Amino acid sequence: MKLIRCATLSVADVAAASARYCRWLDYREVESGAVPGPLAASWGAPGAAGQRYVVLQPASGRDVFLRFVESPPHPDYEPLRSYGWNAIEICVDDVLAVDARMQESPFEIIGPPRELDGMPAIFPMQVRGPDGETVYLTQIRDNLPEYDLPRAQSLIDCLFILVAGCSDLDASLAWVAEHLHLDAGRSMAIVYTMIANAYGLPESEPHALATMTHERDVFLELDQYPDAAITRPQHEGHLVPGVALGSFIHPEFDRVNRSCADLWITEPVVYDSCVYGGRAAATVAAPDGTRYEVIDWR
Repeated sequence: MKLIRCATLSVADVAAASARYCRWLDYREVESGAVPGPLAASWGAPGAAGQRYVVLQPASGRDVFLRFVESPPHPDYEPLRSYGWNAIEICVDDVLAVDARMQESPFEIIGPPRELDGMPAIFPMQVRGPDGETVYLTQIRDNLPEYDLPRAQSLIDCLFILVAGCSDLDASLAWVAEHLHLDAGRSMAIVYTMIANAYGLPESEPHALATMTHERDVFLELDQYPDAAITRPQHEGHLVPGVALGSFIHPEFDRVNRSCADLWITEPVVYDSCVYGGRAAATVAAPDGTRYEVIDWR
């Protein structure tokens, strides 16, 4: 079972953000409206109530979504310089063709296509959108020994990994394992150009990261961030800037509910949006304030 369901991004103008992703990433709008008060409260962001939102789906039609919520930009937000969700990773069919398209787009290329050392199955590039969101666009050539990785069914397909920056990687891994009942995947230290450039560090300096899995599904990457990283600045009561929320389905929701009973921001509630499919969901704040929204998928 693939658990990733949706990434929620804060954007200055929902219509403009939707148009960019539809024009340049081939997404299509499948839902729009105003954020209901109970849902905003469940995120710990009552200021999001009544704000415009849209939900987008990839050209392949897979039920993995991007959701944009209109939020006031924060002048102190700098991409990749704070803890929490920092990037979304989308699988693509041909990264060189995507690179050519991105060169004509409003997305800034911050990492051109480059094969990863020791991982020929992964061929990624990275871009940044006008709202400060970081997007990895990754061609999958093969599975890894530990994981089954998605193959794109359209030139630019679905979200398949969410990336979080951590102040204490080991503590975050332990928290996710204990409360969300996910398994530790591969841990490694790699040359990580995105982090090096964001913090002015030597590109040759290795940075620790680890993955979290469910069975052979890998969908979380947790990165150890440098000491210079900060808690993300935000307007009180609103979603944080950039990637604000990661939403996941869970086949053992009862077990998660027991682990998070005293940690949910609000109690699980059934929502009608296509993201939830008429099922219950609740949100929990992990270390560093990283928001995990868990959807009951028994």
